[in-house]
Amino acid sequence: MTRRRQAAELGDRGWRALLNRHDEAIREEFARFRGREVKTLGDGFLATFDGPARAVRCASAIIERVRQLGVEVRSGLHTGEIEIQRDDVAGIAVHIAARVATMAGAREVLVSSTVRDLVGGSGLRFYDRGSHNLRGLPEPLRLFAAEVPT
Repeated sequence: MTRRRQAAELGDRGWRALLNRHDEAIREEFARFRGREVKTLGDGFLATFDGPARAVRCASAIIERVRQLGVEVRSGLHTGEIEIQRDDVAGIAVHIAARVATMAGAREVLVSSTVRDLVGGSGLRFYDRGSHNLRGLPEPLRLFAAEVPT
């Protein structure tokens, strides 16, 4: 079900309650995986982590957790140098992560080749999704769907 349809069926009060549970669940997973919420982006979140494997595991846990609420989300992950600006982050790595997120499907954790390369030996699995020309990047970027084995 699309979010618009779900919102229409629930009504304003019901939709707001669902979004509050969604946001609470995500923030609990951030805390569990030592992520730092930077900001919300409409119906999404921007967060930083102390390592890419932890970010992949957190994204996977979020997908499962909010699915129990009847909400489907997607995640896009990249790792790289960022500029810290007070309570915000900036830089090309942030833009790449946003572009990767737009390519992810429902219930998918999509990562850049940089993330995949850095988490070797972590036990995570990756499935090649090919090279993509992402807006604002001079070269195609290879993307991978991540899976956390149970």
